[in-house]
Amino acid sequence: MLLTAAAKTPRLSIAPMMDWTDRHCRFLHRRLSKHTLLYTEMVTSAALVRGKALHLLAYSPEEHPVALQLGGSDVAELAQAAKLGEDAGYCEINLNVGCPSDRVQSGCFGAVLMEQPALLAECVSAMQAAVSVPVTVKCRIGVDDQDPEEVLPEFLARIIGAGCERVAIHARKAWLQGLSPKENRDIPPLDYDLVMRMKGLFPNLEISINGGITSLAQAQEFLDAGLDGVMIGRAAYHDPAAILCDADPVIFGTGTRVEPEEAVHEMLPYIDAHLTEGGKLGQITRHMLGLFTGRPGARAWRRILSEGAHQPGAGSDLVLQALAQIQPSSGLRNAG
Repeated sequence: MLLTAAAKTPRLSIAPMMDWTDRHCRFLHRRLSKHTLLYTEMVTSAALVRGKALHLLAYSPEEHPVALQLGGSDVAELAQAAKLGEDAGYCEINLNVGCPSDRVQSGCFGAVLMEQPALLAECVSAMQAAVSVPVTVKCRIGVDDQDPEEVLPEFLARIIGAGCERVAIHARKAWLQGLSPKENRDIPPLDYDLVMRMKGLFPNLEISINGGITSLAQAQEFLDAGLDGVMIGRAAYHDPAAILCDADPVIFGTGTRVEPEEAVHEMLPYIDAHLTEGGKLGQITRHMLGLFTGRPGARAWRRILSEGAHQPGAGSDLVLQALAQIQPSSGLRNAG
């Protein structure tokens, strides 16, 4: 399968998010931006290697550029999983070193690996040796009682030594005890300055910043300040038009703004094909609810899709019915 790989850090990417950035979400996001790098949900190496769950690697070639995020801590298993990802056509293999959930802690991966830098380096080295596409890391600035000023430089030096040239840093600590995964996304304070200092310490490491970024203007500020890329998570999911419709001209300097109405029409053949294969409308439209956030008619759009998508026989006609509730954009965003 043809690999679509980027030579350097993508200037903008959408963070991997469990239960959200599935293949239907990514197909929608690709309708809004041609160049933003998209990530899968985290897939465990055990599921691919031991569980033979290769269906988890399924995606549409139209999603490119798209990267696979893996979770795990077994060196040989991660190397095998990375090779499976490369063979499936992913342009990058990313290792999750940031998720603080109980599930990943019990499996000794995710943010737990920040406490085991030697093991992490071994994992990265084995993965990079197994594939020709970039192996990258997504991490936090530290965990629990670690001092980020001390541990983050050592952590980055370790992964650089293992062959990693690109990292996405969520600019918050992860608290493995006492905070839920949801609380870990909001409560630990952001330390953007620390991430900026890491770029100064490691100028050849391509660094993307993640955490609390809610607009393209904010993303551009980080790029102007010298970071290589910006990764946006929840803001891009809940209000994809605000982040992605202008991403290509504003962040990548190419193309023109995409209107969300255009994206909806482009989704219709994809929806029809999904339904023909036995899928359900709601599996796709749940990712489309925020497309018109702030636009007149947005509430009706969400209501029609939320109430109707799970009804028998629901299809693309329902999407068009919901779209008819959206008033033409006046360039202003209101409560909708």
